[in-house]
Amino acid sequence: MANLRAKKKEETRRHLLDQALRLFEEQGYVATTIDDIATAVGTTRVTFYAHFPNKAEVMQALFRDLNERLERGESTEHRSTSRPLVDAVAVGTRDAIRPWLMAQVARWPAIRPYIIVVSEAGAVDPEIRELNDAWFGEVIADVTEGMTRAGRFDPETRHFRGYLAMELLHSTNLKWIRTPWPLDDSPELEVLVSAWTHLLGEPAAS
Repeated sequence: MANLRAKKKEETRRHLLDQALRLFEEQGYVATTIDDIATAVGTTRVTFYAHFPNKAEVMQALFRDLNERLERGESTEHRSTSRPLVDAVAVGTRDAIRPWLMAQVARWPAIRPYIIVVSEAGAVDPEIRELNDAWFGEVIADVTEGMTRAGRFDPETRHFRGYLAMELLHSTNLKWIRTPWPLDDSPELEVLVSAWTHLLGEPAAS
């Protein structure tokens, strides 16, 4: 019986998250109320509060979902990490960096709602913006770690190189969300790979 109750509780929590993501995308983060989310699940705000104290806590849970979709594991140093990203940057060749980037691009359709919601919510809610900045910082830390492991570039520039690389990836993702194009055999993405390799990797042999 206890296992059944725990399973039911987890199912309700999952439904609340799924409906919150849908409503945040359709109506906007600010316009969506706790009652909207509860009603969409067929429950009440009392049940909502049994799982989440507020909408910001829902967003934190959605960030954890995003990490799972992106296969980012837990890190004692900076909350989440992607060892394949660290390894790709440490190797530093186009042949190492390209597969990692293409794996992320392949996930764009699945993570599209998360990116839309985070961008919109972060623009109006300082707490969500802080969460988003912290998440970006975790990814940049992976990139920096890869360059550090390889002993590549001036240590004082590594973090900024990671920041620039992530801005390029994020901006390209947002452009694709606004005006989607085929993700297979995309010249735009090859330019992105070249930019990442130039910023983070070994210089091409002349």
